[in-house]
Parts: sequence; structure tokens; C-alpha cells
Amino acid sequence: QVQLVESGGGLVQAGGSLRLSCAASGRTSSTYAMGWFRQAPGKEREFVAAISWTGGSTYYADSVKGRFTISRDNAKNTLYLQMNSLKPEDTAIYYCAARYTDITYYMGLTSSDYTYWGQGTQVTVSS
Repeated sequence: QVQLVESGGGLVQAGGSLRLSCAASGRTSSTYAMGWFRQAPGKEREFVAAISWTGGSTYYADSVKGRFTISRDNAKNTLYLQMNSLKPEDTAIYYCAARYTDITYYMGLTSSDYTYWGQGTQVTVSS
């Protein structure tokens, strides 16, 4: 079992930056691929970014490519999402997710690829 807790959300003006964190606890000695998803009001949860358990592979949704950066510090059991040049359409609840894998380059790109989820952190971008 892995528990995930997101932090770092808040209110920011368009063009600003935020850095989200996701702290993992529990069975963190295993290898986990991780990702970020978001859900805006009235919309379905959507993929944002994913990272392999080594951190060597990353993948982004087209809507955030070039603006967001996913990274992880396995020594600290923490996943990050650096969000720059934020737009009002980035407003959503952001969730981190994890799944066990023994494939070093594996990255999950859909919600169903993940087993564990955090409770989410709100990001609001004002225009």
C-alpha cells in the first residue's frame, strides 16, 4: 500500500508559476511509476504528465508541454510538478497517482493505469 498526499496548490495569476508536491508513504521501497492528472469543474479527469520510476522517462499532455515539468526525488519519496506560464484553463484539482511496476521505462497515461491516488490539491489561475 502507498499513501499519496499532494500540496502546493493555490491561487495564482495568469502567467505565474506553482510547484506541486506529492509525498508518498507506506510501501515506498517498491518501484512505482507516477503521474499527475487534473479535473476541472464539469469535466472528466485528464492526464497531465507521467514519469517512470527511475525518472529517466517523462511524458506530457500536449496542453502542458513546454510549460510543465514533472520530476521525482526517490530519496525523499516525493513527486513534483513545476507549472510555469499558467493559464486560466489550467484551473482544476490536481491529483498524483502511482502504480507498482518492474519495468524501468513504464509510464501510465490513463487513469486506469494507476492503483493509488492522492486526495488532490486545488489550482486556480485567475485572468
